[in-house]
Amino acid sequence: MQSVLKRLLKNEATGGVVLIVAAAVAMFLANNTGTQPAYQSMLNMPVEFRFGAVDISKNLQLWINDALMALFFLMIGLEVKHELVSGSLATRERAIFPLIAAIGGMIAPGAIFALLNHSDPQAIQGWAIPTATDIAFALGILTLLGSRVPPALKMFLMALAVIDDLGAILIIAFFYTENLSVVSLCVAAGAIVILALLNRSGVRNLSVYMLVGMVLWVAVLKSGIHATLAGVIVGLFIPLEKQNGHSPAIHLARSLAPWVSWLILPLFAFANAGVSLSGISLDGGLPTVSVGIILGLFIGKPVGITVICWLAVKLRLAALPENTRMQDIAAIGVLCGIGFTMSIFIASLAFDAEHLEMVKLAKLGILTGSVISAVVGYTLLRIKLR
Repeated sequence: MQSVLKRLLKNEATGGVVLIVAAAVAMFLANNTGTQPAYQSMLNMPVEFRFGAVDISKNLQLWINDALMALFFLMIGLEVKHELVSGSLATRERAIFPLIAAIGGMIAPGAIFALLNHSDPQAIQGWAIPTATDIAFALGILTLLGSRVPPALKMFLMALAVIDDLGAILIIAFFYTENLSVVSLCVAAGAIVILALLNRSGVRNLSVYMLVGMVLWVAVLKSGIHATLAGVIVGLFIPLEKQNGHSPAIHLARSLAPWVSWLILPLFAFANAGVSLSGISLDGGLPTVSVGIILGLFIGKPVGITVICWLAVKLRLAALPENTRMQDIAAIGVLCGIGFTMSIFIASLAFDAEHLEMVKLAKLGILTGSVISAVVGYTLLRIKLR
């Protein structure tokens, strides 16, 4: 029994199931008249942290989005560093194909959304929502297919998703940041310099990096840039090289993985996927915000990835991964339409508190587009890899 539980806990697909359950529970609570007030009240519960002159006061939902999700982004930073140093992005030959695919997979969805919403100055702020791919969900679906999936195809999806997340991080930094505080940015810059010096000096004590990382997180939070970016920065500076068989980055990633998969991401889904459908009328069809996201995820992602990869192969800019065909890349492209976590995250940044209706419509589009992409992508891959 213990061995079965261990295999279950290590299964990425099961982690994806937990996310789905958390999102489903949130949807039920948000749309049930008996539980909706309590659900909203819990998310809006004020939580304050004060240490000397530092005073951070947010509601529970924002603490989940800004603080707990920083640990998720720390995991992304660690994964990106591993892939760049010794993984699927370590050489130009390995990196070029997923890089090209990721670019196509971000441009096409954004273009589809912008095409449908260009006339609405508020809605157009959400152009980046369908550009993201949820690593946990996409890999979880692929894991369901077991050993039938060629290893090269798994690495392609992993590399594509990592680059996609990097793109999402850059989008957040450049397009969803405002009211910058110069003083806080200077403190953040000082913390980054200290992290670089620690890495350069060969310091391998994780506690030191985490302490400086906390200072960086507070500084970035107060600067006006989204605080979760601090997690990525810290992850990139933690040493990866092994000494006496021990790597600080790998050790931290393994320690964080169960917390991220089983607590942080489900909590994020629970706090953000609760879309109340009250007041949404479908008499005239779905609003263009929702349609733009659904089409961006389900159509834009696979079309953008497949077309740009086909052109890259034809122009001999890159080669297909070993033992794969263009039809496999197209099927993986459909799977990349699972935006969920990152898309919801960007939606919460794209529309402010004065446009909660836009947030609701965006989440409706994300959930619909992600579910369709997951079902269709899994079905296509199952048929092709039979």
